[in-house]
Amino acid sequence: MAELTTLARPYARAAFETAESQGSLAHWSEVLTLAGQVAANSDVKELLAHPGVDRSTKADIILEFAGTEVSEPVRNFFAILAERGRLALLPQISELFRKFRADLERTVEIDVTAAFELTEEQQQKLAEALSKKLERQVTLSTQADKALIGGVIVRTGDMVIDASVRGKLEKLADTLGA
Repeated sequence: MAELTTLARPYARAAFETAESQGSLAHWSEVLTLAGQVAANSDVKELLAHPGVDRSTKADIILEFAGTEVSEPVRNFFAILAERGRLALLPQISELFRKFRADLERTVEIDVTAAFELTEEQQQKLAEALSKKLERQVTLSTQADKALIGGVIVRTGDMVIDASVRGKLEKLADTLGA
């Protein structure tokens, strides 16, 4: 996975810089997200790996499946990916593009797992606290997991804050076992 991300990074950076210079981040983001989802499909992966299908046809098929209007610069970007045999990197390119955009716009998506369903007020307070801590606009995605017993687990990127009772019990067990 890390190798694919390494290969995808220059393409994602080029797409991001082009989109930013054109003031069309939303358009590029939409197309890349849809194309990334299409390219991640197992049947499409087989198509992309098939040597009998022309590379430019592969790009056209992905754009057709994405089902959205595509600007000429985006179409050119896909033509370059096809020419270089890099259409299979679209899921990674899409993810990197999303991260570059979030960094620019100072936003972050956070997954919160709680022992119980959080009320709107609790979600708002948590979002405000995390927004202050991270100095970014926060978007929360929440789910409940009764196995946590109590508390929450907060995840974003490579940051994990485990403030759950289960996590604390596991840490205590590890400490006592050592």
